[in-house]
Amino acid sequence: MVDPHISLDPQTMSPVEEKLRGPLEDQLTSALQAAADKISHRYAGESVDQVQAMLLDQTRSGLHPDIAAGFHPDAAELRRVAQAIVHSER
Repeated sequence: MVDPHISLDPQTMSPVEEKLRGPLEDQLTSALQAAADKISHRYAGESVDQVQAMLLDQTRSGLHPDIAAGFHPDAAELRRVAQAIVHSER
């Protein structure tokens, strides 16, 4: 099972965003974990690139549209989650 976690960089946040950091990290992490679980359960041999794209799409679909529009995860970290799904299902 993949257990991803999203951490936001406080150096790139406004004071208002910093106040909301904890709840926002929780919401983003929850959406990514739900996406990873769904994709793991229906994994059918897709490539790491395909799984990575599916993770991004599925995570964004689980978020409020305004949050989803601003969700730009680190590509290397998202790829790590995709690789974990692909390798755990082989």
